[in-house]
Amino acid sequence: MNQPPSKLSRRTVFVGAGTVGALAAAVSLLPVVRDAAVAPAALPQAPEKGGGYSLSDHVKKYYQTARV
Repeated sequence: MNQPPSKLSRRTVFVGAGTVGALAAAVSLLPVVRDAAVAPAALPQAPEKGGGYSLSDHVKKYYQTARV
């Protein structure tokens, strides 16, 4: 028995995959809509004379993981 020729060619599959990839890239570049009710945590005031380094929790965690 001979099967009827498929209407789905290799070219159609690659064009579809390229279209899906382009759409995914475009969606990832769109601005993210954020909830207006969620406000970021207040940051401490930076010193007037510079030197705004502070030993925060995430810096302490980095130092612990970076130990040799």
